[in-house]
Amino acid sequence: MHFQWYPGHMTKAKRMMQENMKLIDLVIELVDARIPLSSRNPDIDELGRNKARLILLNKADLAEEKWNDAWAEYFKSKGFLVMKVDSRKNNGMKPIHGIIKEACKEKIERDRKRGILNRPVRAMVVGIPNVGKSTFINSLAGKACAKTGNKPGVTKGKQWIRLNKQVELLDTPGILWPKFEDQKVGLMMAFIGSMKDEILNTEELAAELIGLIGQHYPGVLEEKYHLETDPDAYVMLGRIAESRHCRLRGNELDTEKAAVLLLDDFRNGRLGRLTLEYPQEV
Repeated sequence: MHFQWYPGHMTKAKRMMQENMKLIDLVIELVDARIPLSSRNPDIDELGRNKARLILLNKADLAEEKWNDAWAEYFKSKGFLVMKVDSRKNNGMKPIHGIIKEACKEKIERDRKRGILNRPVRAMVVGIPNVGKSTFINSLAGKACAKTGNKPGVTKGKQWIRLNKQVELLDTPGILWPKFEDQKVGLMMAFIGSMKDEILNTEELAAELIGLIGQHYPGVLEEKYHLETDPDAYVMLGRIAESRHCRLRGNELDTEKAAVLLLDDFRNGRLGRLTLEYPQEV
């Protein structure tokens, strides 16, 4: 399966981010804690050069805790400030204001020496589609400021949100990059819903996920769907269809429906806390 999705609005969004970067003190980058490397857009490092940087391991509740800690250490070793958050349930959000101040302490001190008081820190919130930027902003603001959705492409344009007198956030659309050098990155992003499912072969995607879960988390699918294991991912998909009564007319198994169900269960954490990428593989 070949992965590529770069609709026209992403080119426009990247240009908008470049134009606004001069107004920004801090870049807050959200990544999905289950795939922290594949959910990083390599263009962000170039765009955010010379800016303070904060990486948020979002959806940390869906990833295994020991790997959350390992990834946090990995990114810290690269010079980033890092936090684990679950913005959907508002976990890990309270310290964010303090971290923002810490990230921009040099800028705040510079302003103070120049006699500039109370100029808010301006932070740009960035990340690939469906990584939870708008949910994070709403959670931090304590109210619905940004549109949210469980599919990519909900945020279309930029939006300034004033959190308080000290911090203003710029919400940006999720952007990918024109060409994936490694198709495994595309596969990982497809798992978490960062590309439109309509352009993907859902059964093939589900089979890939079954293989990966079987490799790193043996027994999870068998326990969740009450079925016997099989080395063939497509056989397992058929068994999931049978277990969940996914059938077409004529009593034929509906593996397409089973694939959608499996992907939905994974994306929403119903299979437990699963991490699919590990720092030692970098």
